[in-house]
Amino acid sequence: MKIKRLTETAKLPVRATEESAGYDLYADIPRQIAIHPGEIRRVGTGIAMELTEPGCAGFVFARSSLAANHGMAPANCVGVIDRDYRGELIVALQNHGRETFILHPGDRFAQLVILPVLTPPLEEVQELGETARGQGGYGSTGRGRLGE
Repeated sequence: MKIKRLTETAKLPVRATEESAGYDLYADIPRQIAIHPGEIRRVGTGIAMELTEPGCAGFVFARSSLAANHGMAPANCVGVIDRDYRGELIVALQNHGRETFILHPGDRFAQLVILPVLTPPLEEVQELGETARGQGGYGSTGRGRLGE
């Protein structure tokens, strides 16, 4: 994977440990920003990337501690970075918590995970194969119903 700094203040993504699945992303912002409950703010990282492995894409996830302790997570739950995208990695960060969150320049605020993706050819059909579940929707397998 190739990383390009777009600003002098940008920090390169880093895996916290040798076994970490994700690369921490850092806020490349000129000053601290307040993100109020329910608010969404676009936060730049100051970096762009080129995925050199075919058949993969980048996925931006929340950092567990920020999500659990402050309710901070990407607004779209998981951001998808296509292999051919070359622009700045920007994360739409949403405050799902009850208190205003202050993000400082250089804070770790999300994580980037590189995963394989499948893009099979589509085939339009008139019928789909039968299964035991069929068209059963939410809760149709008996799990996850409220009150159970």
